[in-house]
Amino acid sequence: MSACVEQFRLPRYREIPDVGLYLDQTVKYVNRYLAPLGCMEITSSMVSNYVKKGYISNPVKKQYDADQIAYLFFISVAKSVLSMDNIARLFEMQKKMYTAEIAYNFFCEELENMLQYIFGLKDHVDAVGTPEDKSETKTMLRSTIIAVTHIIYLSSRFENMKAPEDAASADRMSLPEAPEKEA
Repeated sequence: MSACVEQFRLPRYREIPDVGLYLDQTVKYVNRYLAPLGCMEITSSMVSNYVKKGYISNPVKKQYDADQIAYLFFISVAKSVLSMDNIARLFEMQKKMYTAEIAYNFFCEELENMLQYIFGLKDHVDAVGTPEDKSETKTMLRSTIIAVTHIIYLSSRFENMKAPEDAASADRMSLPEAPEKEA
């Protein structure tokens, strides 16, 4: 997993397709980028529910734009540690202070930064964003990302521990039985 984390990079806001993606394309796009992190997949049903509940805006002509896709990346990552109501609160806080582009790019940098630190690929956490920005929104986002990266780390370590156990169990099941000795 450390190799995956070392190479992990989310697309920045301006790299997200601005032509609009249909629902299935959007789901595949988000899942493809998040796949190296493990179980953070979203489904078409989930996206439809997020729209229905107002967490993201309605697609225009059934196509999702960069803002909506950026929000879906954040939801996909944050839902492992926050309720959807709290994610919506973070969105509202963010909208008061930052554009979607600034907030999303900060999220990407912070997630990559924290993953590299938690997985021991660097020995310090970089300061992300401007030093004078000490907002509650920024602190809450960083706290969310810290929690998420710890879950990703623990999940990967437990998965690594499970693999040898599964292999040993498979080996035991495939061994021929020893013949019984006659008395």
